[in-house]
Amino acid sequence: MWNREVGSKPSPPVQPAEASGIAAAPKPRRPSDREPDNIGKSVVIKGELSGSEDLTIEGQVEGSIELEQHVLTIGPNARIRAEVSAKAVVVLGEVLGDIKATEKVAIRDSGAVSGDIVAPKVAIAEGARFRGGIDMQPTAASPSGPGNPPEQSPQGRVHSASQRLQAKAAGQAETSTSPAAPRH
Repeated sequence: MWNREVGSKPSPPVQPAEASGIAAAPKPRRPSDREPDNIGKSVVIKGELSGSEDLTIEGQVEGSIELEQHVLTIGPNARIRAEVSAKAVVVLGEVLGDIKATEKVAIRDSGAVSGDIVAPKVAIAEGARFRGGIDMQPTAASPSGPGNPPEQSPQGRVHSASQRLQAKAAGQAETSTSPAAPRH
């Protein structure tokens, strides 16, 4: 009635797509899974640099760098002459300019910064070089806390606590050098 050889013949094994030569579609990567983009040693940028992902700079940048919600790494070969603003900044190379971070600034042992730092957390490794001022307010967005309201100068500018201390020190220096000068 029926042929036994045809019915019992095994079917060929099914091979996965990779083994049969057909390339499988790569899995899409989430932005948080990506490696940071890299600006190489030979790249020189003059102007404004901004982005919406983590960035590592090995080259030279002059101007400004803005990565408000992302991490900026200044590589060991990098030479930066810029105002820097990011979520977190890691310095392994040289930065000449102010750094503002909403989370943290870390200057590693090979790093050098000449400028002011504004961040709630600052880490300076042994061997790192730093010249400037540090403002470690709880949040970088609001430099004056509830017990430390901002003060207005006669020109209408708002001064934080650190600026008031600097102004007082400058005022004391003026009064000690010229006691006859009228105080306002």
